[in-house]
Parts: sequence; C-alpha cells; structure tokens
Amino acid sequence: MEPSLAPFGSPQKPHNILVRRRDASRKAFEREVSSRGVMTTATHLLKRRRFLPLFVTQLFNAFNDNLYKTAMVLFVVYSVYDDESTEAAFSGLASGLFILPFFVLSALAGQLADMRDKAAIIRKVKLCEIGLMVIGASGLYLAWQGIAVSTVAIPLMLAALFLTGVQSTFLGPIKYAILPQHLRREEVLAGTGLIEAGTYIAILAGTILAGLIAVEFAAVAIIATSIVGYLVSRQVPSAPPQGEIEKLDWHVLRASVKLVRDTMHNAEVYYAILAISFFWTIGAVLFIQFPPLAKNTIMASKEVASLFLVVFSVGVAIGSVAINALLKGKVSARYAPASVIAMGLFVVAFYVVAKIWEADQPTDLLDIGEFLAWPMATFLMLCLLGIAVAGGMFVVPLYAFLTTRVAPHTASRTIAANNIVNSGAMVAGSLVAMAMSAAGVPVSEQVLLCAAMCLFSAWLAKRLIAAEHAAAAASDLA
Repeated sequence: MEPSLAPFGSPQKPHNILVRRRDASRKAFEREVSSRGVMTTATHLLKRRRFLPLFVTQLFNAFNDNLYKTAMVLFVVYSVYDDESTEAAFSGLASGLFILPFFVLSALAGQLADMRDKAAIIRKVKLCEIGLMVIGASGLYLAWQGIAVSTVAIPLMLAALFLTGVQSTFLGPIKYAILPQHLRREEVLAGTGLIEAGTYIAILAGTILAGLIAVEFAAVAIIATSIVGYLVSRQVPSAPPQGEIEKLDWHVLRASVKLVRDTMHNAEVYYAILAISFFWTIGAVLFIQFPPLAKNTIMASKEVASLFLVVFSVGVAIGSVAINALLKGKVSARYAPASVIAMGLFVVAFYVVAKIWEADQPTDLLDIGEFLAWPMATFLMLCLLGIAVAGGMFVVPLYAFLTTRVAPHTASRTIAANNIVNSGAMVAGSLVAMAMSAAGVPVSEQVLLCAAMCLFSAWLAKRLIAAEHAAAAASDLA
C-alpha cells in the first residue's frame, strides 16, 4: 500500500520530495514487474513475510473448512440417508448453515477489520477454530460409532459447520482487504489471484482427503489442522486501522443495511458485488448438487463425488492464475462477460452429458477407476473443468475491484458488504435448490438453473465494464 499524504497538509517542499520519491519508487517497481513478468511477481510475493503467512493461513483455513464439510456431507449422504431428495435437502441445509453467518454478521466483521488490527483478529479467530473443530470432531466420531446419529451426532456436526461459517465471516473481509495494506498497488491483482488460487488448491486438498480417509481420521485431522493454522497465523505482520476509529454498531441488521447502502454508491463496486454474488450463487447450487448427482445419476462412489469437487477446485485455481496473466496485473473486467458465457455453455454441455449418462446408467456404484473407464466420463470431467476455469477467470478480477476502487480504510467494510450480498444470494440459491428437490425436480435438471444464471451474470459484467470505462474517462478529465 502507498503511504497516505494527508498528514502533510498543503503542498510544501518536503511533501514534493516525498511525492517524487514515491513516484520514482513506483516507476522502478513497474519496470521490475515489466521485466520479470506477472508469474515472477507472484513468485516474488510468496517469498515475502508481508504476504506468505497470510497466504498459508488462508490455505489452512480453506483446507480445514472443506475437509470437515466434505467429510460430514459425504458420510451422511452415503452412510445415513438413502433417498435422493433427502440427500439433496441435507446438502442444501449444510450449505445454508455455513453461508448464513455471512449474511448476519458480515457488517460487524467489516467494522472490526477496519477499526482493529487485522492480524490480531486473524489470530483470535484461528484460536477459536480449535474449539469449534473439537465440536465437529465429536459429531463425526459419534456418527462413526453409530451413537445417537440423528439426535446428537448430526446436530453437533451442523452446529460446528455453522460456527465454521461464523469464523469464515470474520476472516472474509480481512484476506482481501489486508492486501492493499501490505502490497504495492501493482501487486494487488497478483496477490488476489494467489489468494484465490491458493484457496481453491486448499479446497482441492481438503476435498480429496475427505473422500479418501475414514471419517474417524477426518475427526483427528481437523483438530490438528486448526492447531497448525493458529501457529502460522501468529506470523502475519501487523495491519493496524488506517482511518478514524469509529464506534462499532452492534445492531447487526441496521449495520448491514447501512453498510450495503454506503458501499453501493460506487458503480464499479456495485456491479462487481452483484456479479460476484451471482457467481457464488451458481457455485453454491452446483456444490449442493454434486454429491446426490454423483450418487444417484452417475452411480458413483463417494470418492467420485469428492473427485467432482476436486476438478471444480482445480479449474477455478487455473482460471485465477490465467486471468492474472492475461490482464498483466491490471484490474479490469474486460474478459468477464466472455468468461461467464463460456461457463454457461459448459454447464449446458455438462447437463447434456449427464442425461446421456443417465440413459445408460450402471447398476452398482462405481469406484474412481470404474468411473473413469465408463463411456462419457472424460467428457463429463472436461465439462466440469471448463465450468470451473471460466468461473475463475470471471470472478478473480472482480474481487480486485473491491479493494482498489475504495479508500484503504474502508476496504474491509467493502468486502463485508460484498459478503452480505453474496451470502444472501447464496442462501436464496440454496433454498431454491432445496425447494426444487422437495418438489421432485431431478438433480440433473436443476443444473440448467445455473446456465440461466450465467446469462444474467454476463449482463452484470457488461454493466461493470461500462462503469469501468466511465470511471477511467472521469479520471482523465480530473
């Protein structure tokens, strides 16, 4: 982040010297970036304490969340229930419980992140994670033992999942908003791409492990990971508040309404938030559908259901890195409409392949080897990979808008406002998916809802590009 010049008052000689030094530093850095390339810039960040501990902390957080959530959902879907609509409803309930805290508590989380040291909040939240993972591990253990599965084990697991959502709510505004504070402006897009790609690599690892290990080992692993994550978080450099310290508003509803209203006046931020929200709604619906679709349409084992989530996560990571290379560090939405249209086309292709598969369905659950040997498996996985790559290319630049188009001291609250709108849209998407399942709509048919939502996301991206051009023209005239 560049130093604020506000304390120096009116232009004077020391001020001018500082400006010239800052400009010279910026030009030197730009020459360095130009000479070594975007990927080298990203590698450079991974060697710096101002970025690496945050990056690794986020890796462990995403890994643990997904190890726990995937292990829980797969165990319940494959070992407790035996009905497609019930399985889809449970998957939707789990997703809704995880998302709900973002909708309720994001305003408070954003205020805290802007008014307190962000690194200190990270450490406290990661310490609390140890306790909530003990709760989740207890539920997994009881379910494994078959002890009070419906009355105690599942409620414990869902309670821990809700608390995991609370934890992520308070970390969410920080992981992006802290970047302009520790990185140069020219590094923010690369840092955002690394955080996004790293998050999905961690999701990948957690999802793979959840599908491979027994539930009792998952219970041990989530506690161990939470302890390691806390120890790493202690290395994140201090990130004190940058603006005036304001009084916290503990009235979460009033604070949420005010936060969203105050944030949406910037057209670029407004359309970025709406586009991100629809992307994550699409993602939420797809993730709800994957386990029951894998079991009942593809007739595949829980390892294959985990493989679906893995391929999705790999694809988003690839898309995150690819768009950073295409944009060469510049924050822009110019590739967003084409990316989300491509995502919608891959969703339609995925639906067509799933229907062909359903017409020649195996009679027994396939393991990974049998699944990969089945006709159309390659096409199915390529469609899924295409959805994810295009999605990653769509969403990553939009997050960079949220931290580069606002004042540094309001960045956390901007991310929090984004989380409120995102979570509201995702909860709505989860409810729609649950309602369709309750109405008897096959899971494979629900996939088409995601394709329709991609069209609206493309329109929002076009509006964002128009706002981007208008802001650039206004800046040139100023």
